[in-house]
Amino acid sequence: MNPQPPVTRMRMAARTSSAERDALVESAPATGRVSDYLQRWKVRFEETDWVPWLILALAALLRFFLLGIKPPHFDEGINGWFIDQVMKNGFYRYDPTNYHGPLHFYVLLLSQSLFGRNLWAIRLPVVLVSISCVWLALKFEPLVGRNVSRIAALAMAISPGFVFYGRYAIHEVWLQFFSMIFILGLLGLWRRGTLIYLRYAGVGLTGMILTKETYAIHVACALLAIPTLAVSYALSRVPDAKPAKQTWSWIDLAMIVIVGGFAIVFFYSGTFFNWDGVKGLYLAFKAWTETGAAGHGHEKAWDYFFGLMMPHFDIKRADFFGYELPMLAGLILCAFCQKLKNLNLRYLAIYGVGSLVAYSIVKYKTPWCIISFGWPFLFIFGAAVLLVRPKNLRKVYITIGVLLCISLGSSVWLNYFRCSSPEEPYAYVQTYNDIFKLTKPLLTLAKRDPSNYHLTGHLIRSSIYPLPWVLGDFDRVGYYEGGNMPADLDGDFLLVQQDKIKDVEPKLKGAYYTDMMTLRNFQDPSKIFFSAKVFKDLFPGKAPDFDGSAPKPTPSPSSSPSPSPAISPSPATSPQPTKAP
Repeated sequence: MNPQPPVTRMRMAARTSSAERDALVESAPATGRVSDYLQRWKVRFEETDWVPWLILALAALLRFFLLGIKPPHFDEGINGWFIDQVMKNGFYRYDPTNYHGPLHFYVLLLSQSLFGRNLWAIRLPVVLVSISCVWLALKFEPLVGRNVSRIAALAMAISPGFVFYGRYAIHEVWLQFFSMIFILGLLGLWRRGTLIYLRYAGVGLTGMILTKETYAIHVACALLAIPTLAVSYALSRVPDAKPAKQTWSWIDLAMIVIVGGFAIVFFYSGTFFNWDGVKGLYLAFKAWTETGAAGHGHEKAWDYFFGLMMPHFDIKRADFFGYELPMLAGLILCAFCQKLKNLNLRYLAIYGVGSLVAYSIVKYKTPWCIISFGWPFLFIFGAAVLLVRPKNLRKVYITIGVLLCISLGSSVWLNYFRCSSPEEPYAYVQTYNDIFKLTKPLLTLAKRDPSNYHLTGHLIRSSIYPLPWVLGDFDRVGYYEGGNMPADLDGDFLLVQQDKIKDVEPKLKGAYYTDMMTLRNFQDPSKIFFSAKVFKDLFPGKAPDFDGSAPKPTPSPSSSPSPSPAISPSPATSPQPTKAP
């Protein structure tokens, strides 16, 4: 028997000593803490899904890279002029015949005020909105599935059209952005019924109204797609089609209506300085309907948008295989939407086809409209992975990859090598690079010495945009059309339309460097005159091409008169006008 020690309830005091009191406290070394910190970041990095971030990074790269390589478009010049008017008047005076809402101009005004008058400043807001559209495509994941949303987002990120017009300061990207938010809100209300989707729908509808009158097409197609989807469901039922229970309240709806209505009145009334602008909300449709029916120089055949998607097999053009092959594939797959078990995708197919039909009926057609109605087809393109049997899935992914690679190649070729070529259908009414012959010397001098913003310039030709915006900081520039000319034609620089050169040159007294330029297709060339006194540092060692003080040769009576070299420019400096196909 082993004796056990007696059990006691007395607590024993811990021994203490001065040696223990003075001992250092043991702790983990600093290197261990850093190692643990890095290990946590490594785990977090491995757990992060980087695919959406890579898609957004690619979208940003394609839109920001060499953003200023493309000269300002005619419409960008018009929009820039409106910005200057807002700055001058203090508000945007909405004109129902302009067919464009006020939001875009106020945003561009903010950007130009912050960053100055340059292409980056005026295009930056639209570039950010275009990237946001790719982000919105990813937000459809809970409604259409991860693979479908990511394929659609990637196709949008690299699409020639979505990139090309995502680098323009025009309204269509805003319309695409808000229409995507609106449709996301409608589908989310049906499938989830939460307040966030109600807000999406409200913001999308408000934004479309503030952007462009064509919002009516998108709203009508979105509403008509609902009964059409009901018919589709009756013909081919799918499980779990019951609408979700709505978790928002009538107060939530009232707040969204009030805030949206206030924003619409605020902007259309010119921030409460132009109440007549509010009436333009309905007056615009009369003018818009007339323009849409007549075309006004932009009338196209009903199949115009199909032609933009299809291959043309012109080796020089970016649409050799077609600008929008993924979009075209999605449009074709809409014919098989009844096989889709996801009603959200069926709705997108119906809405997309309806929008395409509506835009095709309208005679007034411009290529940038394709991004407004074409984005739903990218989701149907991604839904190809849902339409095949598992054994064929690998082949579908390979086909999708090939089409996306072709789209990326076309996008790079168009946006960085052919962005101002009149042979490219997407480069519609695009300003030629010739404009830099005039603007680069002027802006170079102004950058060296701001007093050069007071140079005197005479621009004697019709349809001069985008130059009034580009040269908006030069306060002594006159624009003359319809035969009007200044009393004193001599200036620091001139731009003279070809048929006016013979009237202008005999009246000039100064010496000038000259060059020929064509502003855009379907225009006659113009002649540039730079004063030799002002621009001599930019043309070192070069003699003036024209000297108004030189004696004019008198033709001999015995011989036929020949034109003066000063009046007839050499062929090397006289490019012929290029016509678009």
